[in-house]
Amino acid sequence: MMEIRHLSEAPTGRRPLAPGAGIDAHRHDTHQIAYACRGVISVTTDAGTWVAPANRALWVPAGTVHEHRAHGDTDLRLVGLTENPLGLGRPAVLAVGPLLRELIITYTGDPPDGRSDARDGGGPDGGGNGGRHRGSDGGERERLLAVLLDQLRHAPEQPLHLPTARDPRLAAVCAALHRDPADNSTLARFAARAGTSDRTLARLFRAELGMTFPQWRTQLRLHHALLLLADGSPVTAVAHRCGWASASAFIDVFRRAFGYTPGRLRPTP
Repeated sequence: MMEIRHLSEAPTGRRPLAPGAGIDAHRHDTHQIAYACRGVISVTTDAGTWVAPANRALWVPAGTVHEHRAHGDTDLRLVGLTENPLGLGRPAVLAVGPLLRELIITYTGDPPDGRSDARDGGGPDGGGNGGRHRGSDGGERERLLAVLLDQLRHAPEQPLHLPTARDPRLAAVCAALHRDPADNSTLARFAARAGTSDRTLARLFRAELGMTFPQWRTQLRLHHALLLLADGSPVTAVAHRCGWASASAFIDVFRRAFGYTPGRLRPTP
């Protein structure tokens, strides 16, 4: 059984990650915000996966066993918090406006001595000292953190979560769509493959995943699209690989979900 690393405090700082790199499973006794100001970051727990592009951040509450994964060249910013400004005891994706983005970037920037807590300690998570930048103005950082917390309290939660299925029949259908998000089979056809009825499968989607089958499939496709775009795949190719009939249909759904067009997410040469 894999040992889960335990940190007393969630680190604060900057953690550049290469495409496909990650931070292995761990937990900490304080809360954390994970934000990729470049690239896409995902957080996975036993309850599912949350994915966030550059206008979203991930909330990880204290005690949650989780792992991070970078998609594309990622500039990960981590903010360790003793306070819970959201009142949430579960992971979540939050909208990040221009002010909150700049606050996170400034707060996690390298201090004057050039050292960042997210790299202190030398471990895979960059253990660190829980958010205390040495050599910086404590009063200034406290004021900056106070404004950051205020902005977090008002950050809307976004429905960008792919929950984990428990029922074996539902899990089989979800696994098939993870392998091929472009599969346009009907719920009845998936149910037949899983040895159940479409009515039972529809009930399981709502009961276990909190979504209808079409909602979950769209969510899955958007998640896959984020990862493909971060890796540099062309928009048209992503649209077809994720099951949209045309690039324009994909762009419309993507814009409504994330607030900008998919072309903006592709890495610049």
